[in-house]
Amino acid sequence: MFGGIPFEHFAQGGGGMPRSARGGGDVDTTKLYETLGVEKDATKAQIRKAYLKLSKTHHPDKGGDSHKFKEISSAYEVLSDEDKRKTYDKYGLEGLSDEGGRGGGGGMEDLFPGMFGSRKRSGPAKGKATNYPLKVSLEDIYKGKTAKLAVQRDVIVGDVKECSDCNGQGVVMIHRQIGPGMIQQMQKHCDTCGGEGHIAKTKKEREVLEVHVERGMNDGSKVTFRGKGNEKPGMEPGDINFVVDVKPHDTFKRKGADLLMTKEVSLCQALCGLSFELKHLDDRKLIIKTSSGEIIRPEQSSKGQMEPYVKKISGEGLPSLGNPFVKGDLYILFRVRFPAHGQFSNDQIKTLKSILGGPQDENVEYDETEENMELATMDKADLRHFGKGGAASVDSRAYDSDDEEGGEQVQCQQS
Repeated sequence: MFGGIPFEHFAQGGGGMPRSARGGGDVDTTKLYETLGVEKDATKAQIRKAYLKLSKTHHPDKGGDSHKFKEISSAYEVLSDEDKRKTYDKYGLEGLSDEGGRGGGGGMEDLFPGMFGSRKRSGPAKGKATNYPLKVSLEDIYKGKTAKLAVQRDVIVGDVKECSDCNGQGVVMIHRQIGPGMIQQMQKHCDTCGGEGHIAKTKKEREVLEVHVERGMNDGSKVTFRGKGNEKPGMEPGDINFVVDVKPHDTFKRKGADLLMTKEVSLCQALCGLSFELKHLDDRKLIIKTSSGEIIRPEQSSKGQMEPYVKKISGEGLPSLGNPFVKGDLYILFRVRFPAHGQFSNDQIKTLKSILGGPQDENVEYDETEENMELATMDKADLRHFGKGGAASVDSRAYDSDDEEGGEQVQCQQS
């Protein structure tokens, strides 16, 4: 994301391994936190807040130092990423570089060019990555998918020339008089080269890429093609990232490798048992049955919260990313659909009572001739209207007595 970032002063010691692995003592895991001015236990929100504040202060367009701005951006790049932050907290900057090398892409070396002692990065800085959304279905995530996608990128045509206005620096100094004998010096991007330091003509080039969606990929995961991004003068081509965007599913909701579905059942099915067919994401048909004598219950209160009736089928969730032979679980949340009012006859009600047992209603007989007895009927209600019944309250201040001077006070109530 931030190519060519000067982090030489952060690195200590030489060699290509984390210092803890070389036996050279403890690694420094505090520099990036100090750069952003936050504690090591800072939350992601605190880290982002510190970054936004510092980046505004030190941005080159606002007269800040470009070197300092890149350090701040690099620190945020690591500390805002959970995996990179864990690696840095354990191995320091050199651990990040070593991890990037093992991944085969050299991503950390691109981010921290001066990782190994005073040795500087060889070659030009790396351009920014280009991100494309990759919409996939939950079935694609379950089974895996390879798609051919066409992309366009900018490629350089002809020779690259150094910008004469900024001498290849990408920034120019401007002077502004702010008072008698007072001159303000500011640094800003070079308008001639757009801050690139070099000038070149470009053209659009179309290329078809094969994008492989791994089984169990997460929403937001990236499929990266290194060096396939736009070409910029004086820079290595950036990467192209296809960002996975999983479309909502009609039946399943996903959390990690687990799946959740909701099944509505009738009261008869809840009491007498049920079986149903479920088409899974790989087109298999699962026959799901309740156990003999099992009763599916409606939501019940537990510790002040309503808890639904949930069952689980182990191993019928999504494949795990990186280990597709280990799958998550399928959770089924049951909702009991009760019959409509007036569906049962008196004989059926008696039969149900004899079968279900348990406490019966009080069977109070209504005698309209009895004094102080009234028949109360129930209407359908919305609990959101609780507390809004009765007449509108009257402001007691409308009935204030006369003031001390004996004058008459009149106050109108406003709705």
